[in-house]
Amino acid sequence: MKNLGKPISQRQLRVGEMIKQALGILFIRDEAKISNLSTREITVTEVRMSPDLKTAKIFVIPLGGKNTEEIIEKLKMSSFIIRKVLSKKIVMKFLPKLFFVKDDSFDYAEKIENLIKQTNK
Repeated sequence: MKNLGKPISQRQLRVGEMIKQALGILFIRDEAKISNLSTREITVTEVRMSPDLKTAKIFVIPLGGKNTEEIIEKLKMSSFIIRKVLSKKIVMKFLPKLFFVKDDSFDYAEKIENLIKQTNK
């Protein structure tokens, strides 16, 4: 899934945004029916598509950042269920395989902000 210096195409961005919105609605309405998991507390922050649009890397973070690893693991285990429900929401020739990943961008941004504060003192 690495682009190796190639720019991301408009098509990848459009499809990624479409999947992000559909997953957000799917999670808010709790339509996936994953056992022992309330998807209402999951936020989809970004979806990165592969150049061939066959795989989607989905960055998620639970509300409050609690039990992140456990929630990601449950999402990975039930990705086929989510994909099946998603197929009814999105019309595509090939629905991509879904790979769920923890979004570390907020932690990274907080770390950078703390470093900036320390240098300004």
